[in-house]
Amino acid sequence: MVTTTQHTQPAAAASQHALPDPGEQVPTLSWPIVGIFSFALALFGTSTWAALTGAVPAVATIAASAAAIFVLFTVLHDASHYSISSHRWVNVAFGRVAMFFVSSLISFRSFAFIHIEHHRNTNDGESDPDHFVSAAPWWQLPIRFPAMDLPYISFLVHNLRRRPRAEILETAALMTFAVTMIVWAAFTGHLWTLALIYLIPERVAMFVLAWWFDWLPHHDLEDTQRENRYRATRNRVGSEWILTPLLLSQNYHLVHHLHPSIPFYRYVAAWRRNEAAYLERGSAISTVFGQQLDATQYHEWKRLNGKLAALLPVRIPRSSAARHASTHPIPVKSVEPLTPDSVKVTFDVPDHLSDQFQFQAGQHLTVRHRMGGKEVRRNYSICTSATSGELAIGVRRIAGGMFSSFAVETLRAGDVLELMTPTGSFGGPLDPLARRDYVAVAAGSGITPILSIVRTTMEIETESRFTLFYGNRTAESTMFATELDELETRYADRLRICHVRSAEPHHPASLRGRIDSAMVRRLLADDLASIDRWYLCGPSDLVTTMCDDLASVGVPSERIHLELFRGTKQSAHADDFRKSEVTITLSGAEHTVELAAGETVLESALKNNIDAPYACLGGACGTCKARITTGAVSMEQNFALNTAELEAGFILTCQSHPTTQAVAVDYDS
Repeated sequence: MVTTTQHTQPAAAASQHALPDPGEQVPTLSWPIVGIFSFALALFGTSTWAALTGAVPAVATIAASAAAIFVLFTVLHDASHYSISSHRWVNVAFGRVAMFFVSSLISFRSFAFIHIEHHRNTNDGESDPDHFVSAAPWWQLPIRFPAMDLPYISFLVHNLRRRPRAEILETAALMTFAVTMIVWAAFTGHLWTLALIYLIPERVAMFVLAWWFDWLPHHDLEDTQRENRYRATRNRVGSEWILTPLLLSQNYHLVHHLHPSIPFYRYVAAWRRNEAAYLERGSAISTVFGQQLDATQYHEWKRLNGKLAALLPVRIPRSSAARHASTHPIPVKSVEPLTPDSVKVTFDVPDHLSDQFQFQAGQHLTVRHRMGGKEVRRNYSICTSATSGELAIGVRRIAGGMFSSFAVETLRAGDVLELMTPTGSFGGPLDPLARRDYVAVAAGSGITPILSIVRTTMEIETESRFTLFYGNRTAESTMFATELDELETRYADRLRICHVRSAEPHHPASLRGRIDSAMVRRLLADDLASIDRWYLCGPSDLVTTMCDDLASVGVPSERIHLELFRGTKQSAHADDFRKSEVTITLSGAEHTVELAAGETVLESALKNNIDAPYACLGGACGTCKARITTGAVSMEQNFALNTAELEAGFILTCQSHPTTQAVAVDYDS
């Protein structure tokens, strides 16, 4: 048996309340961002006109342009976390425009990479690109504040091999353009005009940004983001009537580090929803004048300064209400290309079936479809978060695959497919109070259930950490690359994704080749046996080899979870088994049939026109799961049931041969 039960680590003693969903989702379009973006561009344009015409004193135009650039940084900042819009391209468009004003020496994508490294390594010495300011001696601050973007360039140079070539070329082009413009202005006598319009305001804005967005939230805090994410940055409370709009909500910078994808104008609302949980975890809080507050002092401060809202409950996903896998016609909502040979298929589940199609992270759907005059059944893992209310699968075309080719080439929105309700037990139970370390190893389309597990775990277990090793040939063949990038951005301090590539000669050497246990051990830099839960999904040789290697270094079997997309069809010999009478309970009705020697329980059901659920016929998917209530069976193989399910009497009917004269199984249990 290779699918196992889950190991549960108790929550930290100090955590008496779960940290709930912040209640703030990424909007389709952030209208406050559109508003401040438009205002900043208009202000910069007006101040430029005034500077060129001499309509107002130079100091006024410099102040106005610096204010515009300061505001545009918030646009850039939210764009780097993809919190302006749920459409990725909208964030990139806003980010590129804003980046040109904030610093013309670096590309938006390079800035986003560097900023996420700050989130991942806050206060961690040279690993934190913002440490240049937050840890500087006080007497160096006036020099370091306006030069904040220079260490970013140095950081990027040290990480060139990690970044896509297009991104580096874009940064190099912008640097070349900026230097060329300065040299041209100097030689043509326009250097003071350029300085008045842009160079001086940009440095003034950089000074204020480094002071307000970096030094104020982080200075004098010794904990790193990994050590204690509640004390790697701080909130500043008091005088919020002026401080919140003036700092564009960055006085609640702690909320931003805990929930990076929340739009800036919703930080305060998220804090109010989660106040009790934040305080319970010893969050760093100071007043506007720098006085540090513990939880008791904060409560007293709050009593004197007004009350905040109560904590909201955690959203725990429910399982399907279906008693067994049942089939329903479901319209296709959208078909989105992921790579040249794979698509994401999203379904439009009718309201009256929503309870039937609730799912747990890691479960899959069985798709039934008639092609070429015969029915085909295929299993596809669900790729969406179990809390999202969205049902989608990832399909990669395989050589000779009838349905996968149809899905990639022909399937369109509005088509109807027969879907079985969700089945499978690959994912483990989640606990909002847990503080666990997870590792997943996936290759190719094996990312599909892992993506759902990562998404759901990050949302529910707000103290847990996840490391994903994902193997592909090239970047172009990587399924869900955009979604993974956004997830790593959103959960920068808790989620690490290592893309392993086997056919990219310029990929970093440590991540080049095929995933194996030696690579995982080297990159993880942890005792493998200390990981609370392992998820393995991909080709059978990768999965089984990784499983054996983990067991050999002492990882308990109950911590290892395997998912195989296909089992191996076994051929039983009739002489090895006996005839039997089988009673089958399905959808409330009982059927008693004769089972010939060598047949499985499922084969006897189908032969007698009983519409029992099934899909892979190889013991890998779990769709045919039923509980044995009378007699005994022998299973040829099992890649789908965990120890708890086996102890509860569940079997895979496609693999089960009766060993007693009478057997009864119940699909409705």
